[in-house]
Amino acid sequence: MTRKPNSKNTKAEILEAYKELLAERNALEKEMKQMNNAGTPQVSTVEKKQTNGSVSAKVMKDKMMYTLDSLVKLQLGFGSSVSELSEKLTSEAAKLEELRTGVTEETQQLAELHNLSEIQDETLDTLIEAYQNSSKAFDEEIYQRREELELEMNQLQQSWYKEQEEHQRAIKERNEEQRKIRDRDAKEYDYNLALQRSLDEEAYKHNQEGLYKELEETRQQQEKQWAERENAIAEREKQFEEAKTKVEAFDQEKSVAIKKAQEEGKAIASHQVKIQADLQNKELEGNNRVYQLRIESLEQTIKESSARIHSLSQQLDTALKQVQDLAVKAIEGASNINSYQALKEIALEQAKNPTKGK
Repeated sequence: MTRKPNSKNTKAEILEAYKELLAERNALEKEMKQMNNAGTPQVSTVEKKQTNGSVSAKVMKDKMMYTLDSLVKLQLGFGSSVSELSEKLTSEAAKLEELRTGVTEETQQLAELHNLSEIQDETLDTLIEAYQNSSKAFDEEIYQRREELELEMNQLQQSWYKEQEEHQRAIKERNEEQRKIRDRDAKEYDYNLALQRSLDEEAYKHNQEGLYKELEETRQQQEKQWAERENAIAEREKQFEEAKTKVEAFDQEKSVAIKKAQEEGKAIASHQVKIQADLQNKELEGNNRVYQLRIESLEQTIKESSARIHSLSQQLDTALKQVQDLAVKAIEGASNINSYQALKEIALEQAKNPTKGK
């Protein structure tokens, strides 16, 4: 049986199939001619047998009719087969022409693609073999390149892992170093704060001692001045008594004159003593008032200093707390040593000069 060609067959295979179909057609036509030529003698032979014997006439007639029917059916079958075969051959011829056109186009494309000057039967095999060799070489190159890339990827991955480990170790070391620096700075800050508070307390105590000492010296000096003035008044009274005694001892003869002089002298002395006493009393009262005012001023100064020191202590505590909060936030947020050092210096400056921060 002839194989049906398709678009995958080569030119030689298609031509061979066409030749086989043509041979089958010729053979069928030859058989049909032989059968047509053999039909007439058979009919004449049957008629002769019918005339020669009456016994077998019916059998022969039936056989003849069967044979005729068979021939008619065979002829009809051959006719339809020939028509079908003709249609198939026509269709196959059209397909063959299409295949030839396709082969021509493919051949031209192959020639243009591979720069072939002449297309032969083995050209396609040669191209296929060259393609297979190129494909094999390409596959080997791809496989080798894939292995190289996998090796390179493994190396890069190991290098990346190593870099990550070094990076993590560096971060850990940096965090540890920053923690140590923060601890050291915090200790230094606490030490400076305690030292500053101690210095402020010592200065306050020293100032208080100075004020109390000055107040005591003022009081002692005032008491000394009062004692000196009392002694001077007592000395003058003593002199007055002595003069009075001497005047009483004068002679009776001079009693009138003495009495007069005494009265005059007493009046003068009393007046002078009164004036002097008034002056001294006024002076003592003035000095007493001055010292009292000075004492009150010093006491007021002490009270104001105490209140101011208390207020400054509260302001210092508030400023230090704010600075500590800012320092903690700055350390936790940015981990910046310079910012922390700047905040620490600001805190110390505010602690030294609290009036500037009001």
